[in-house]
Amino acid sequence: MKLKKGDNVKVLSGNDKGKTGEILEVIPKTQKIIVKGVNIRKKHVKPRKQGEEGGIISSECAIHSSKVNIVCPKCGKATKIGYEIEKDEKVRVCKKCGAKLK
Repeated sequence: MKLKKGDNVKVLSGNDKGKTGEILEVIPKTQKIIVKGVNIRKKHVKPRKQGEEGGIISSECAIHSSKVNIVCPKCGKATKIGYEIEKDEKVRVCKKCGAKLK
């Protein structure tokens, strides 16, 4: 996968189309990612210990990595990721402006 934890991404399709957020977790086995503030679901939780409160908790769920594009820090647009080799290192590059991605 070309996406990494900490990248800023823009959602391309689905209910949250157009939203941007930071990647919190990457799941390479299923090609899914968890993005902050995107695909929020409600979960009902029972109190497990005495004194603990139950209730409804909101949490982010995974979305497929093909539904997002990385946001370039230089040009500020959603773009695909390319690769260049510099000094025996593979560097991620913005396909629109050619800027290096961290």
